[in-house]
Amino acid sequence: HGGAQAAESPKDFVHKLRVSLKELRKIQRCLRLIIKVTLIEDHSDIDPLLVETNELIRIFVSSIRPAGENQVREEPGESCNA
Repeated sequence: HGGAQAAESPKDFVHKLRVSLKELRKIQRCLRLIIKVTLIEDHSDIDPLLVETNELIRIFVSSIRPAGENQVREEPGESCNA
């Protein structure tokens, strides 16, 4: 997310948000795997991390949608007034 804040363009911003979202989804899969294959007996440490990861995924998805839409509107040479 810090990289997205330092993006050099709207397109770069959306790209970096998508990379962050991809990493969050990988973390989510890893946490679920830890629970499923019972790598640890007590899930009390993992459950809050999974909840927070799910919340962050929702935040990133809801951030990417409008940022992507704004990027499409700002692209030069893509005018409908041809």
